[in-house]
Amino acid sequence: MAPGQEPSVGQPEGPGSGERAYAAMIANARALLPRLRERAARTEELRYLPAETERDLHDAGLFRMLQPKRFGGAELDYVALIDCADLLGQADASVAWNLANLASHHWMLGMFEQRAQDLVWGHDPDTLIASSFIFPAGRATRVKGGYQLRGSWPFSSGVASCEWNMLASVVSSEDEADGIEYRIFLLPKGDYKVLDTWNVAGLRGTGSCDVEVRDAFVADDMTVAVGELTGGRPPGSKVNPNPLYTLPVFSLFPYVLSGVALGNAQACLNDYIEVVRHRISTYNRAKLSDFQSTQIKIAEASAKIDAARLIMRSACIDAMENARRGHIPDMSAKTRYRRDGAFSVNLCTDAVSMLFAASGARGLFTTGVLQRQFRDAHAINSHLAFNFDAAGTNYGRVALGLPSENLTL
Repeated sequence: MAPGQEPSVGQPEGPGSGERAYAAMIANARALLPRLRERAARTEELRYLPAETERDLHDAGLFRMLQPKRFGGAELDYVALIDCADLLGQADASVAWNLANLASHHWMLGMFEQRAQDLVWGHDPDTLIASSFIFPAGRATRVKGGYQLRGSWPFSSGVASCEWNMLASVVSSEDEADGIEYRIFLLPKGDYKVLDTWNVAGLRGTGSCDVEVRDAFVADDMTVAVGELTGGRPPGSKVNPNPLYTLPVFSLFPYVLSGVALGNAQACLNDYIEVVRHRISTYNRAKLSDFQSTQIKIAEASAKIDAARLIMRSACIDAMENARRGHIPDMSAKTRYRRDGAFSVNLCTDAVSMLFAASGARGLFTTGVLQRQFRDAHAINSHLAFNFDAAGTNYGRVALGLPSENLTL
C-alpha cells in the first residue's frame, strides 16, 4: 500500500459479506476525519470524547457496525473493525480506540442470552456498553439465580458515555475440584461506580477510568462463561445465526484494537512525508527529501505499516471464512491469531518510533501532532494483548506440544 493510501473498500466475497453496507460504513468514517483532526487537541484536554464526536459516531452508524441486524445493526464482517479503526486512527487514536472498543461490545452482546440483548437494546439500540476484561480484578460467587459480584477494574474505556458495562471476573468456589471459571458479567451503570483515574501520557482522550462494584447481584442470563466464547455456538447464536457471532472472542481480541495502531502509524508516516518533502536542513540548507537516509526511513516505515495491515486483515478474514464453514480453530491457530495481533502492532510502534527519531527536535513541540502520535503509539502498545513476549511465549508453548497458558482461548 502506497504512503497515505486508505483501507480497501471491498470485503472478500462471501455469504452475507454486505459489500455495499461495508463501503457505506467506510465512506461515513472517512467523512469524519477533518472534524476529528480539528478536535484532537480538545479531546486530549477533556480526557474523554467530546459530545459532538460521540454524536458524529452515532450518526455515522459506526458504533453499530457489528451489531445484529435484528436490532438495526449493520452486522458487517469482523474485518470492519480493523478498517474503521485504521481510518479514524489517522485523525485521532483516542477516538478510534473508543469507537473500536464500544463497537466490539455490540458484537459480544450478540453472543449473550437473548434476554440480555433485549434488555439492553430493546430500550435503545444505540445504548453503549463499556468493559474491563481483567479477570483477577473481580470475584464472583454463585448464588440462587445468578452471582454476587464485587471488585475494582481499571481501564474501562469510554465508560462515561455508557449505560452498561461488561466486567470480567473469576468465579470463586469452595470446591477446588471445580477449577477456575472465567465469566463476563453485564451490569447497568447504577450497579458500579466510576472513579476518575485517567490521567495519562497517551490515549488521553479515551476516558479509560476505573470502575468499582461493591456487591451486585447479576442474574444468570446477564452473564456468559468465557468457555462459551471460544468458537462455536454461544447462547446468542440461537437468535443471531450470522457466523460473526460464532467467532472465538479472546483469540481475536487483539484485532478489536490493532487497527488503531495501524491508523496512528499511517498518519505519522503521511505527516512525515509531507513535512520532509518541503523541509530544509537547519544546518546546511540541504533539502531533507534528497537525503538517502530520509528515503530509506520512509521505505522501512511504510513496509512495516503495510505488512501490519496485511497481517491484521488476513487474520480477520481467515477467521470469518472458518466461521462460515463451521470450523472452530484449534489451539495452534488461536495462539497464532494472538501472536500475529501483537506482532503487527509492534510493527506499527516501531514505525512511529523510527519516524519520531528521524524528525529531530521538530517532534518535541506540543503544538505539533507528532508527539501525540508517538505517545499514543506507545500507549496502544502497552496493552497486554500487544505484549509479544506473552503472545509469543504461548504460541511457542503450543508449537512445542505444551498446553496453552492463556485460559481465555
